[in-house]
Amino acid sequence: MNTLALGPSWLDPDYLINTFGLPGVLLIVFAESGLLIGFFLPGDSILFTTGLLVTTGQLRYPLWLVCVLIGIAAIVGDQVGYLFGRKVGPALFNRPDSRLFKQENVEKAHEFFEKYGPKSLILARFVPVVRTFTPIIAGVSRMNYRSFLIFNIIGGVLWGVGVTVLGAVLGKIEFVHENIEAMLVLIVLISVVPIAIEFLRARSKAKKAAAARDEDDDDHTPGGGPAAGRRGRHAKR
Repeated sequence: MNTLALGPSWLDPDYLINTFGLPGVLLIVFAESGLLIGFFLPGDSILFTTGLLVTTGQLRYPLWLVCVLIGIAAIVGDQVGYLFGRKVGPALFNRPDSRLFKQENVEKAHEFFEKYGPKSLILARFVPVVRTFTPIIAGVSRMNYRSFLIFNIIGGVLWGVGVTVLGAVLGKIEFVHENIEAMLVLIVLISVVPIAIEFLRARSKAKKAAAARDEDDDDHTPGGGPAAGRRGRHAKR
């Protein structure tokens, strides 16, 4: 099966699976779940493709075993990210930008974590880049470990097992199997929807805040606004 590379050829899910097999899939899931260097990896598309290849017999492992191993890799990856965050602490926020590390990614994950709390560990699983940094931020914030572990397991199963099973189920449909390139593009587009929504919300809030500031400035401008009107009435008296 040939798939459309959505970036460099070495990030093409089909290429990665054919080259490294199931161990490669597990390593990618682990790295993207909590290692700083894993944020660019194609987690969603590789899980979907893995499920599809299991269904079509091109990946010769039982689906239940693949799902169990992927779930473990996702959960353990988040554990490593959490422990890394606890160890590194606030120093992570003072780390300068580099070719692989962008401070804005940490800040974005921190805002995501602050907004949604513990359930962000579940939601972030379905948001590229954010899912890599959120467990690290949870560690930096010293989130209660028991709560982290519970939400980590739920998120790891829903994402890792869920997307893989989705690929396996849809892989039985002839249309999906014949249009796998389009399906992978769709998976990627769906993955970035939460980011797009948050971006639009943030921009809308910024515009409203700017408009409120401008209105407030007008109210306090000498010779204008309600205050000036009141002064004018007093002057006539």
